[in-house]
Amino acid sequence: MDVLDHKPTVSAQAAQRGEPSYVWRDGQKRRLKLIQQAAGERVNGTILENGCGVGAYLKRLAPAARFSVGLEVEFERAQEAAALSAAEQAAVVNSVGESLPFESGVFDLILSHEVLEHVADDRRCLAEIARCLKPGGRLMLFCPNRWYPFETHGVYLNGKYHFGNKFAVNYLPRSWRNRLAPHVNVYTGKDLERLLQGLPVRVVSRTVLFGAYDNIIARSKWLGLALRECLQFLEKTPLKGLGLSHFWVIEKTADQPLDQAKER
Repeated sequence: MDVLDHKPTVSAQAAQRGEPSYVWRDGQKRRLKLIQQAAGERVNGTILENGCGVGAYLKRLAPAARFSVGLEVEFERAQEAAALSAAEQAAVVNSVGESLPFESGVFDLILSHEVLEHVADDRRCLAEIARCLKPGGRLMLFCPNRWYPFETHGVYLNGKYHFGNKFAVNYLPRSWRNRLAPHVNVYTGKDLERLLQGLPVRVVSRTVLFGAYDNIIARSKWLGLALRECLQFLEKTPLKGLGLSHFWVIEKTADQPLDQAKER
């Protein structure tokens, strides 16, 4: 188990921004492998992690890259990411995803890992990513699935934030759901299609993933492992629609509009 060797900074805006992964475990390892497989040779090019948190993925993508940079909106996290990735010579920028401080067409690979749901303007954020990708460059997009049975970012009740997984919140009508969770968005496949409509990209592949349930495994190993095995098997069935996160691989085109791929 790979743990940061310094005490993590607890964000004052945890409800709005979410909490990054401070511990590198099986769930992160699995997603990194999926990223590398879908990116192909682009992992050896120019890489941006848009919303890098404390730099866990950036640290592991940087060694193979020609140039790598992380972008993080919270200054304290950006400092931690810079410290964690210093040995790999990755740069870290303190900025926002809706206005990327980079020239157009410079990145071979952009990772947006559970970040889109937290930004103020998700459409503009995706447009900026498309602008900064090279033609043929790819976005690896992870974001929460509305049909997962739990809202994992907590809710507000009577003006007070309640952390943790909350059952069936995302199944409520949007107006009700957004009153309970105004701090975080959630997406159906159709929602993502609408956000990408008109951008110069095509969807290479799209699926829905269940989690690795490392926290449950840490408390009850065999129960957690059985749960992981069962739920990840469902990714091969129509029940994957109840999974935790969308994983879309999106490629920049020269000038064509969105071309949707079939569910794999």
